[in-house]
Amino acid sequence: MKKTFEFVSTSSYLFSALLLFGMAITIMGWSVYEVVDHFQSEALNKGAFISTMLQSVGAIVIAVAIIDVAKYMIEEEVYRSKELRSVKEARHTITKIIVIISIAVSIEGLVYIFKAGTKDITLLLYPAALLLVSILLIVGLGVFQKLSVDVEKASKTIKTDSNKEPYL
Repeated sequence: MKKTFEFVSTSSYLFSALLLFGMAITIMGWSVYEVVDHFQSEALNKGAFISTMLQSVGAIVIAVAIIDVAKYMIEEEVYRSKELRSVKEARHTITKIIVIISIAVSIEGLVYIFKAGTKDITLLLYPAALLLVSILLIVGLGVFQKLSVDVEKASKTIKTDSNKEPYL
């Protein structure tokens, strides 16, 4: 029964990761299509072009984040045993995810700043808040890095005899 459950669980992770990957590729393709379509259908309106490009860049960054999540699911849930990871490995994974999220939020803030600046200057408060959230994410990541490096250093002093890194 346990092997059947593990097979079903692993298969569902693989299926979900493949779906995420397919959706991310679709997002990327649609973004490129929108840029090409903009060139073909509209006169080169500088404001609309920049907005379309920024939205496409934002969508592609989000798609890359989705691919990263799919890759993580396959690496951790399909190929590897489901054991806990080392402190260093967890720090690297969380760092990568937070950086991608911060980039995506920053790009969205830039897109909305551009839109608000061309439509109504009073709407700049909302995109500025997005940029502030992005900054707070980076500051939070810095605090996390500092604290986790301290934990990592402390864990190196209590390594086991087999020189394996302690697990979370």
